[in-house]
Amino acid sequence: MDHDKEPLIQRIIALELAMFQQVRAREKAWCQEEPAAFRLMREMGHRVLSGETLASYRDDLEAARRAGRNLMTEKYARMENLIPPLRHAPPVAALIGEIVAIEAQWMQELAQRFPDVITGGGGVAFRNYLACELETLSDTTLALYHRDVCAAHAAGTNLAEEGYTWLFLKLGYASLAEVQALTAGAQER
Repeated sequence: MDHDKEPLIQRIIALELAMFQQVRAREKAWCQEEPAAFRLMREMGHRVLSGETLASYRDDLEAARRAGRNLMTEKYARMENLIPPLRHAPPVAALIGEIVAIEAQWMQELAQRFPDVITGGGGVAFRNYLACELETLSDTTLALYHRDVCAAHAAGTNLAEEGYTWLFLKLGYASLAEVQALTAGAQER
């Protein structure tokens, strides 16, 4: 990992967690009770993005905080259809649609290769969660995120796999394949 991204990632997660802890959704998310799990999951997703994308997203979070907006509340309100779409202009909707399609494909590929580790790969819930989160991004951040995802896709790189690989290494496993073998073996017992 590029060490220049580390402070960005930590600042982003601090801002996100502060917002997330204020979310009052119909159903409380399990990671609201487990801030360490929230940090790990968010870090997993952020580590695969470029420094430029992360800096822009940090700026989005800072601007939202200064304006009294909570991007996490907006995301969950969208997920629960409590508010109308935040971003529905055709060019923005097209970017969001492309990102969601690519990331859902990556998750489906992972679920096929590691079915005991990655469940629900790229399904409706995943697509809704991601689309609603992407709606909270600024035009600049969304364009940069789109660029990162499309560049990885064109290169044959699965950013979801990179994120999960980082996560399981952080948790002490050698690889996703190791976690799959351990999980499948435990289910056979």
